[in-house]
Amino acid sequence: MSRRGNCWDNAPTERFFRRFKTEWMPKDGYANYNHAHYDVTAFINYYNHQRLHSYNEYIAPALAEFAA
Repeated sequence: MSRRGNCWDNAPTERFFRRFKTEWMPKDGYANYNHAHYDVTAFINYYNHQRLHSYNEYIAPALAEFAA
């Protein structure tokens, strides 16, 4: 984090949670903690290992990190 009120500091995190809420999370929320925990873990794995990112020339972040 840099200075207070700098919106660019939090942009990657905000984008991740926006994707989670719009692409993955059920509209009605989760019935219990275990279901939420499993689903969040599955989304993190999907986001890092399968989902293509335009910033990384349309390869998954984990693969881009490994290649660098």
